[in-house]
Amino acid sequence: MKKYQVIIVGGGPVGAGLAVELGLRGISGALIERRTEMHRIPKGQNLHPRTLEHFYRWGIGDALRAARIMPPGYPIGGITAYGNLMSEYWFAPPQREIVRPYYFQPPERLPQYLTEQVLRGKIATLPNIDTYFGWTVETIEQDERAVGVTAIDPDGQREIWEADYAVGCDGARSGVREQIGIARGGADFDQLMVLAVFRSRELHEGLKRFPDRSTYLVFRPELKGYWQFFGRVDVGEGFFFHAPVPAGTTRENYDFVGLLRSAVGFEFACEFDHVGFWDLRIAVADEYRVGRVFIAGDAAHSHPPYGGYGLNNGLEDVRNLGWKLAAMLQGWGGETLLQSYSEERRPIFKETGQDFIAGRIAADAAFLARYNPQRDRAEFEEAWKGRAGGFGETMLSYEPNYEGSAVVVGPPGGKNTAHGRHSYAARAGHHLAPQPLSSGRKLFDELGPGFTLLAFDAETRPFEEAARVAPIPLTVVRDTYAGGREQYGARLVLVRPDDYVVWAGDAPPGDVRALLEKVAGRI
Repeated sequence: MKKYQVIIVGGGPVGAGLAVELGLRGISGALIERRTEMHRIPKGQNLHPRTLEHFYRWGIGDALRAARIMPPGYPIGGITAYGNLMSEYWFAPPQREIVRPYYFQPPERLPQYLTEQVLRGKIATLPNIDTYFGWTVETIEQDERAVGVTAIDPDGQREIWEADYAVGCDGARSGVREQIGIARGGADFDQLMVLAVFRSRELHEGLKRFPDRSTYLVFRPELKGYWQFFGRVDVGEGFFFHAPVPAGTTRENYDFVGLLRSAVGFEFACEFDHVGFWDLRIAVADEYRVGRVFIAGDAAHSHPPYGGYGLNNGLEDVRNLGWKLAAMLQGWGGETLLQSYSEERRPIFKETGQDFIAGRIAADAAFLARYNPQRDRAEFEEAWKGRAGGFGETMLSYEPNYEGSAVVVGPPGGKNTAHGRHSYAARAGHHLAPQPLSSGRKLFDELGPGFTLLAFDAETRPFEEAARVAPIPLTVVRDTYAGGREQYGARLVLVRPDDYVVWAGDAPPGDVRALLEKVAGRI
């Protein structure tokens, strides 16, 4: 019987990301994926700055950027138009560039299959990760000691493997989630959507009325808040298109060329590469863990492709979970650390789905019902102008944080939430913002594989001694409390392996050992 420390079911970008995270931490793992070829549908393209931090830490940031199809530096933002893309009412709202200063890496845009390809390339360099493409997981069983996984190879032969833990990254129809008995809740909009992938040089030429952008969103009153959405696959002819369609629509019974032309506002020739359908719904698992088995990515939360929240949240899941599994397996993390994964991540996506996806659909529907240029042109134009200025606030207020985590020394009454405010201040439970070091080196290059203590003209001996006795891995980064670093608002900042602050202050607390035990999940 083969034995691993972690078995990962599902080898899409989320499962592959977890394999990289664990492999780089010295954990033995198996990655099981039923597909042998990658789906070449251009979804999951919008990679947020936070996601690029993961790739940088995994040593494949440059490889990811080199795999892009879009020209280097091509604007990632979008156009929003009323009625169709030839409308006089359109704006180019501020987007991720608003929060860019609070992250170490800029965003990127490329199809999910290329992201997956880069991750697979990294996995191939990790000797402690075995990959099983073309294999299918049949059953997962567990007891207090281990997890047993029965897998079937491409020839139909069964094998049984054992692991300390298993993680289901096997998509919205997760077999792992079903087998361990986790239910899901959420919102079903009872709306069928089409995804069309097509090529059209005429459309590319027609869109030159706008500044260069990667996406184009159309609001129409009759769609009740649902979008018609174009995205570039390349610059020249490749596009994809999402839009609501009537129930019962098939490839054969609907005029998709007419739908595209109506959304654009002029006639153009196009050639389809793919036409598929999906149901508009948001689903969140009731919990992300049962015993020794966890779920992540779409297995834990599925959603419409609004705002790029899906793949980015999935990769954040595995960056959160990966170091916690490694800490437990390496003997310096405690059970509370593993329990914190579900407690931290589930509220984030529940609120993301409710407030930032479903909430936006409802707000768009209300706007379109209230304002109409044919009914009251002046009133509409004033409201449209205000809407153009409101997008930046949404970006600034989406700031997932873990102030209420059991393994964070957060403020009284803190909670784990998707709502926050980006800031350079080092706040317990929040992502660490970048600041320059006086040496000229990049701060994120100095962060260690365990906890990191940033010390700006401050005493560090109590932390070093407590970490040595615990023992808990601790890297100390010393610098002056100047040059921008004073914006952290604390001379001592304790950062955990996924770049979130767990404690901040100007002097060591009275019991440093207790602090380290808490953030490592041991008390």
